[in-house]
Amino acid sequence: SSGEAVNMNAADNGVGSFCAICGDRATGKHYGASSCDGCKGFFRRSIRKNHIYTCRFSRQCIVDKDKRNQCRYCRLKKCFRAGMKKE
Repeated sequence: SSGEAVNMNAADNGVGSFCAICGDRATGKHYGASSCDGCKGFFRRSIRKNHIYTCRFSRQCIVDKDKRNQCRYCRLKKCFRAGMKKE
């Protein structure tokens, strides 16, 4: 029905959904993925400064609301996996 299509469009802009990277509340679609302001800013800074991060473990760190700042390598990897692009 047409009502479902409207809902899909609403979900697509990221409002009221969850951050594809850490699961926090998304503030919208940023760089192509639903994300919170924290991950949006992290991605922007990483790209702008061309940061090369390294993972101290096995590149499978948990990236969630509580642990998102523990491994920048895995967080950035998850940003790209979620569909974030440098624009």
